[in-house]
Amino acid sequence: MKLTYEISDRPQFGQNLVFAFQQMIAIMAATLLVPMLMSSYTLSDGVTTLNFDPAAALFGAGIGTIVYVFCSKRRSPVFLGSSFTFLGAYAAIIGMNYGYWGVILGILLAGLVYVVISIIIRMIGSDWVNYLMPTVIIGPIVTLIGLSLSGTATSWMATNGGADYSLLTILIGMVTFLTIVYVSVKGSKTLKLIPFIVGVGAGYVLALIITLVGGPKILDLSGFQQAFVPFTFNSILSVPKFTFMQALTVKNDLFLPIDAAAIGNIAMTFVPIAVVELAQHIADHKNLGAIVNRDLIKDPGLENTLMGDGLGSIVGGFFGGAANTTYGESIGCVAITGNASVYTIITAAIGCMLLSFFTPFVVIINSIPKCVMGGACVALYGFIAVSGLQMIRKVDLGNNKNLFIVSAILVVGIGGLSLNFGTNPATGTPILQVTSLATALIAGILTNLLVHGGKMGTGEDVEYLTGSVESIANADFEDTNVNE
Repeated sequence: MKLTYEISDRPQFGQNLVFAFQQMIAIMAATLLVPMLMSSYTLSDGVTTLNFDPAAALFGAGIGTIVYVFCSKRRSPVFLGSSFTFLGAYAAIIGMNYGYWGVILGILLAGLVYVVISIIIRMIGSDWVNYLMPTVIIGPIVTLIGLSLSGTATSWMATNGGADYSLLTILIGMVTFLTIVYVSVKGSKTLKLIPFIVGVGAGYVLALIITLVGGPKILDLSGFQQAFVPFTFNSILSVPKFTFMQALTVKNDLFLPIDAAAIGNIAMTFVPIAVVELAQHIADHKNLGAIVNRDLIKDPGLENTLMGDGLGSIVGGFFGGAANTTYGESIGCVAITGNASVYTIITAAIGCMLLSFFTPFVVIINSIPKCVMGGACVALYGFIAVSGLQMIRKVDLGNNKNLFIVSAILVVGIGGLSLNFGTNPATGTPILQVTSLATALIAGILTNLLVHGGKMGTGEDVEYLTGSVESIANADFEDTNVNE
């Protein structure tokens, strides 16, 4: 796509601050939600919980992103935020009474999986990625990433993150979404670069007005009261409760020592999930590469992006208590605004680290209603799905071999088919769960091998690649796979 700012471009200082703030808004709701969910998980007594500070997670996401950006040679413009994939693992480790150190160790082991794979790729190369994930597979997988997230966006709009359905919160979400659309399409040149700030601002103001005039309590103002009544120095600046500090200072008789058996249990819980998440990492970078017109698997190289993701997750988890991962919201923000400047990502990361100490900012961000963020995510997740569809355009869907591959991926993924192995006695959850996205990828690879007699076809339409304007609808069912 045509970019307003390329990866190496450096926007003017004032513009860059605004662009960075927009990136921060895009990733912040989900990043802050993960530690909130983690703080609800109990130890084996069913009562005691651990305290994971959202501000610390914000700092962890910022410093993790800095590590990622420099490991990827400042050539991959994406923000790392708290990963939802490991929530089950957190619940299991907390339920086993391994405390803060157990969570930190689990994140360390998961990050080391990426580091080890990165070293292996550095030795053997990354050509196998394009072999295992050709266009006919990666296109629907990227589409699936956007569609799989869509349920979160619509749920937030319909219930505002609660349990009660509300047409009013849907209205606020739609106002947010339509404002983003209008600004992106009809706004001035400057406004087109910051549609999320305008859209989220419009939704927030509407929710605030409805709340203040006596309507439903859509915007929770209790956080402001807790932060500013009584007014103290901490109402302006406060040090986040970093997870490593919690691990050093918080003691509980229920906490078990981290011995060899504990390390084994933690490894069995976290390592398999990290291996499965490799597919998500590759798909995200394939998608981002299509947006920024660069093959990120080759430049800066999968070995560097994986190293950055792994080390960024380890560092981020040490401070914030949550493993980090590349955020689709950040990729969607790049796609809609056309701003791929890595300097914006760096500024956003530094901004998150600094603002995690600034109490008013954290309070305001925490107060953004879920219905507002749901409306914004309709645009963000939609752009991810559409970028996958653009990849599928290269696929010859007049060839029934390709139809089977794409069908298998979409149905398995959208249907939510996961593979569960074993049961954790502490939580009742699977010891290992292969997510629906990873299951869909496996189904696509197996189907591709089957229909092509043990070979991997790309599925790309020869006529499309050579510039033919003939309609794909007129193509017959003869195999036109370029690999055969």
